[in-house]
Formats: sequence, structure tokens, C-alpha cells
Amino acid sequence: MSSAPTSPAATTSPALGGVWADLVGQSHAVDTLRRAVAAAHHREGSARHAMTHAWLVTGPPGSGRSNAAVAFAAALQCSRGGCGECNDCRTTMAGAHPDVTVVRTEKLSIGVDEVRSLVRAAAMNPSAGRHQIVIVEDADRVTERGADALLKSIEEPAPRTVWVLCAPTPDDVVVTIRSRCRSLHLATPSDEAVATLLQTRDGIDAAVAAYAARAAQGHIGRARALARNEDARNRRNEVLRLPGSLTSVGACLIAADNLVKASAEDAAQATSGWDAKERAELELSLGFGTKGARPKHAAAALKELEDQQKARAKRIQRDSLDRVLTELTGYYRDVLGLQTGALSAQLETDANYVGANGAHLINAEHRDQLAGLARSSTPEQTLRRSDAILACREALEANVSALLALEAMMVQLANPR
Repeated sequence: MSSAPTSPAATTSPALGGVWADLVGQSHAVDTLRRAVAAAHHREGSARHAMTHAWLVTGPPGSGRSNAAVAFAAALQCSRGGCGECNDCRTTMAGAHPDVTVVRTEKLSIGVDEVRSLVRAAAMNPSAGRHQIVIVEDADRVTERGADALLKSIEEPAPRTVWVLCAPTPDDVVVTIRSRCRSLHLATPSDEAVATLLQTRDGIDAAVAAYAARAAQGHIGRARALARNEDARNRRNEVLRLPGSLTSVGACLIAADNLVKASAEDAAQATSGWDAKERAELELSLGFGTKGARPKHAAAALKELEDQQKARAKRIQRDSLDRVLTELTGYYRDVLGLQTGALSAQLETDANYVGANGAHLINAEHRDQLAGLARSSTPEQTLRRSDAILACREALEANVSALLALEAMMVQLANPR
């Protein structure tokens, strides 16, 4: 498998150094952040308007929102604007800088109590760095009450405080918050740029890097997982074989059940050690193990921990199912492209199957199966199948039973009406 030929849609940005090195294909965003850093350090001339106390970094999944936020924080703390080598840069990038708080949640939402804790931290003067910086990686998960608590801090920030909120789109953040932030949007990196990063940063073979970049559709984290993990590649191939296996209602129900069980196993494997460690630490802090001790409020504290762990497992399971839906969406995108002539399955000299318009098959290794489905169905049926996947995603977001949502989707994929 070879790299895709260079096309207008696949051009890469100039190489970035220092803390910006992993921001693939984001030269415009990096330029904006660098100007802000320069303004924050010098605050003179017209450039001072380039910096503000609240930022909203948006972009599609895998575009590097969190990486951009952390790199920005490192550059703000660094006396050289993000050299990547000094103590401020290294500790910020490692998540250990005392004046940089990064909020990552494994739960479905960020509640008001957690936001209030952040607001208190943001109000403090920096202890070692130039700024007190708070990064919220999942600002779209802040509840309405949490947003109300956050609003005042953003409206009236401490002099040296910087908020950096991350979300997929501006619309995912409540309007009162986003209207008070400077918006910075990240683009989807090109396949070529992602493949180059995998080769240079992770030492991935060129053929595997090209495959992973194409399959991940610009999602850098997903591309890295596919490139480094053969099990991840095998599971993806199993998902892409699903459409051809939906030959009866029974097959649809079995397929849905298998996906739900697999996602539950993913969640269990990801959280088992984590859950046990958290419980042991909580029991120790409550005084369990002390002879004759009967800690007060222990039952309530343990119940709260269990609820948090269930919420985390539910999110991991939902993320696992979302990856399945994303793969199926790309599959039917390819089918529709073949049906409309926007894509071709005949470009066998190019592993990425790039057409004259720059478009290519995401799932080129399944081109025979894709071509067969394209011939045996209509574009209208393919669109209805795509709508079924979207309806399933919306149902999962509305907390509909995962099994029921997937069963309904599989039946519609088998018989689009």
C-alpha cells in the first residue's frame, strides 16, 4: 500500500516546531495562537488585541483540539513562546505544570460542583508561571447550571487567568459562553499530513500509515490506534463486513446484540483496574481496614463513586458504538459515491483510489463488496441507510437502549424502505 499522490486537498502545512509539532495541518490556527502568545508576552502596539482571556477551540473529532489547547498553554507559560524544551513547556505538555489545569471527563456531563471548583482555581494568582490557565476539553458537556457558574468567571476574569474551552462546534456550547470567547476553528487534517505524522513521530511503516490515515478520515488519535494495533484493524474490518451479513431479521438482531456486548466488554476492560484502584483509595481515605472502625457516611461516598464509575463506563461504551457508526457511515458514503460516479473502484494502480476530483474511497480494501452493493441498490436506498445510522446516533444520545437503537438500525440497513 503506497501513499496517496499529492492533491490540492492533501497538501500539508509547513513543518511546525516546539510545542506546535503535533498540530497537523493547522498552520492557520497556529499562526493565530502564536500572535496571541506574542501579544501576551509583550502587550505593546496593535498586536495586544491578538490576545484575549477566553478562547473556544472547535474542530471535528481527532483534529487536535486538546493538543492545540495544551500547546497554547505551554507557549503562554514559556519565555520563548513555546520552545518545547524548557521546564514550563515540558511540564505543561506532561500535565504537571502547577498553573495549568486540564479538565478531562469520562462522564457524560460536567456538573456545577466541578465547574465551581474550576472557577475557584482560576481566580488564584499563578504560583510559578505567567498565567493561570484552565483548559476544559469537553466544554460541550458542561450542564446548564455549570455554564451559569462558568459565565461570571469568563465575564469578569482575574487579570492573569486564561480559559481555553474545547468543543466540536460553537453550537455545542451555550450561547452565553461562546459569545464571550474568541473562536478558533481547526480543520480536518489531510490524509497525507496524518500519514506523514505517523511515520515521523511513531515510526509507522509508510503503507500502514497511509491505510490508517485514510481509514481514520482525519482523526489523528484513531489513525494512530489503527496503525499501531492489529486488533483495532481487525475489528474495523469486522464492522465493515456487517452490511453483507444482514440477510434476515434474525441476522440483524444477532449483529446488534454482538455490537452491544463488544462495546460493554470494551468498557469493562478499560475501567476494571481503574475502578478497583479508585475504590481502594476511597476506602483508605474513609478509614476502612482500621480495626473496629465504622466510617461515617461511607455508604453515601461509595454510592457516589459507583455512580461516577457507571457513568464513565457508559460513556466508554457509547464511544465504542460511535466508532462503529462512524465506520458504517463511511462505508455507505463510499457506496453512494460509486452509485453517483463521484468515486471509482477501478483505479487499481493507486492504493488510495483518488479520483480526478480528489475524492477517494475510504474503504478501498473492500472495493469489491462496495461495488457489488452499489450495483444491487439505488442511491435512494443508500441515503435511507445513512439516515438510519444518523437516527441510531441520535437515539443513543437521547439515552435510548443501545440494543433497541442498534436493532432498529440493522433492520433498516437490511431493508431500506
